[in-house]
Amino acid sequence: MKNIAKAVEKHRSLILEAERYIWQHPETGYKEYKTSAYMAEQFEKLGYTLTYPEDLTGFTAEVDTGREGPTLLIMGELDSIICPSHPESDPETGAVHSCGHNAQCAGLLGVAAALTEPGILDDLSGKIRLCAVPAEELLEINYRLKLREEGKIKYMGGKPEFLSRGMFDGVDMAMMIHTTTSPYNSYDGGSVGCIAKKIIYTGTPSHAAAPWNGHNALYAATCGLNAVNAVRETFYNQDLIRVHPIVTHGGDMVNAIPANVVLESYVRGASFPAIAAANKRVNRAFTGAALSLDTNVEIIDIPGYAPFVNDENMLKVCKEAAERILPHVEMKTSNVMGTGSTDIGDLSRIMPTVQPYICGAKGTSHGNDYYIVDPDRACVDAAKWQLGMAKLLLENGAALAKKIIAEFEPEFPSKEAYLAYMDSLNTSGERIRTLDEDTLAVKI
Repeated sequence: MKNIAKAVEKHRSLILEAERYIWQHPETGYKEYKTSAYMAEQFEKLGYTLTYPEDLTGFTAEVDTGREGPTLLIMGELDSIICPSHPESDPETGAVHSCGHNAQCAGLLGVAAALTEPGILDDLSGKIRLCAVPAEELLEINYRLKLREEGKIKYMGGKPEFLSRGMFDGVDMAMMIHTTTSPYNSYDGGSVGCIAKKIIYTGTPSHAAAPWNGHNALYAATCGLNAVNAVRETFYNQDLIRVHPIVTHGGDMVNAIPANVVLESYVRGASFPAIAAANKRVNRAFTGAALSLDTNVEIIDIPGYAPFVNDENMLKVCKEAAERILPHVEMKTSNVMGTGSTDIGDLSRIMPTVQPYICGAKGTSHGNDYYIVDPDRACVDAAKWQLGMAKLLLENGAALAKKIIAEFEPEFPSKEAYLAYMDSLNTSGERIRTLDEDTLAVKI
């Protein structure tokens, strides 16, 4: 562990420079052109050969110990969020790294650099695949739907997209570290999954001075939002359901009855059955509102991310590595599931996966006061911690990694089975159809 720490510290300047560059060039998912190019350049300077996805940001690189063993995936996320009120957001796009992915990328670069140092691989077996992955934040749904319609992507998130493209073929287990605004390093019980939604209300336009000649799509959308709020109390507490719609288009001009109004939303939950049940109630609420206002509604449901579950055996490795390589920082543990969503959940359905949290940030996650205030902890320590976990997993002929893989019980037997299930969640179309003058058919 001391050799690992020294190897990372040797590249401290490289790591901290990367954190600053990426902070200063925030880009949202599937648009991380500068960030991906910067990371690729740094990896190539270290001597890595990179594998790129076709027409997409991000890449992978692999280190082979030359000894038989499993492949461990270590990731860093490239994308930012959008928060225009942040003082350091991009003035044109509103993008800012208010979730700490800039620190993740810097930490991943630290791992890559340390792995090139003499002796670091000597007692390890198997392979380590490093991945700069795009589009973890599930936002700009309209943009991603357009990419999907053009055949450029199939999935909203970068990890399931990379999974489907074979970028993770041969990987046996996965991990990464996320920053936290807590003063402690920590891990929890995982996080909820989600379905992403686009809701399009369609009415009839008319002059605002003669509203009886139109059908107001904005009023229908407002009723839909209220209806969703009214069913919230019917969700079971243990299912951790979260529904949070926004209006992305509310009309075209103030003196016309809005004929087209667009919402985006998630339905989050702790399990696939809970998400499906809640989503049906939400769709019924949105559709009922359209029916009441004599409008129509198209609901596009898109598979978002799977509920994320930290593998129990991987958590033990995570804790031991933190105690050995970062004894100066207190570690707190919890089995409580968080109510955010992440696409590392998709990997956790088919392989042992872990994502702990490392301190070094302050403010509100996704808020306008978020900053990396201790980059040594958020980035340099992150590299040490991940390499510490890799050492415990892959030393002694990768005995511990092999044991964890053998004991893991996947929810789906293969990536193909998992992706087929996610594909089945895609639905679209108008929800109200006229059968005759007095009869309507409603699809929930």
